[in-house]
Amino acid sequence: MLKHLRIKIIGRRAIKTALAVFLTSWICQLLGWPPVFAVITAIVTIEPTVASSIKKGIVRFPASAIGSLYAVLFIYLFGNSPITYTLAAFFTILTCFRLHLHAGLLVATLTSVAMIEVIHDNLFYSFLIRLGTTTIGILVSTIVNMFILPPNYTKQISSDFNQMLKKTGDAVELITTVLMKADKVQSAKIKDVDEKFFQLKRALDKTEQLLQFQEDEAKYHRLQDDTRKLFEMEQKNVAKLRLVHYHIGNLMNIPNRTICWSPKECEDIINMVHSLADFMKFPDHYKAKAYRNQVKRLRDEFWDIKPNEANEHTIFSTELIILYELLSIYNLVEEIIQTTNEMEKN
Repeated sequence: MLKHLRIKIIGRRAIKTALAVFLTSWICQLLGWPPVFAVITAIVTIEPTVASSIKKGIVRFPASAIGSLYAVLFIYLFGNSPITYTLAAFFTILTCFRLHLHAGLLVATLTSVAMIEVIHDNLFYSFLIRLGTTTIGILVSTIVNMFILPPNYTKQISSDFNQMLKKTGDAVELITTVLMKADKVQSAKIKDVDEKFFQLKRALDKTEQLLQFQEDEAKYHRLQDDTRKLFEMEQKNVAKLRLVHYHIGNLMNIPNRTICWSPKECEDIINMVHSLADFMKFPDHYKAKAYRNQVKRLRDEFWDIKPNEANEHTIFSTELIILYELLSIYNLVEEIIQTTNEMEKN
């Protein structure tokens, strides 16, 4: 899923970068200016969203001006020599770092050292040309990013979310089985659970990043009503899924995994979690009555646990913690499924 996403994003970005490079170099040639510095700026200014391009472009312009200024200064003092390259690069990096122009540091340093080779006369005029070419690179790349293949991540977010919900169902199922049968599973199985859950959290991080991209992009490209409603639903569901992962993490980190339930009681809970996982993998299987019957059984079990069943290391017994976390997961998953099904009906 993530590999497919990277390919898709990279493909769009490659097309936009190529077009920005062509337009930038073409404009510079019309003006009789060397295009290399403008092209460098255009390449690094193409970002996943228009908002990001504008923000970083605002930083890269003064950073490039600083690099150009140092190149002119040290050429004037030392000519075209190794010390000129060294000092220009050093002071450009230092100044950009001190002024917190981190997004423009690379392009500023490249501009600074590249200018040394091509400046031979009229230093002030060369400095102005560099500012002009940098401006062209920033403007062209921003305009291309705004109007050519504008990003829309809502469909990708929905697809990724459905996959994550299914995998989260698998994780809940597997972790509950490990807890209920801790004495019968190998340590390798537990490590496998940890690794799969870590990968799942990374996938959720990627989806949250796409949500942020889409939110930033909405400032410049207004979403249609249907798309906007879908995006708002995705934001809520991803936030709830993050909470589901929080409760799964709590289950994985229960300090004492000794279960006092009978084998039949453990099997009953495992079967209920199997049903929960099935609803997560196939939301159309959801039946409100059956779902709430399971919640009632877990809740009744929760309140039936006696205080004296808690072990000496904590006021909460392992069974109490498991039931609380499962009830929390049940509540969140039901909200996710209901929201998703209502959106699909509309």
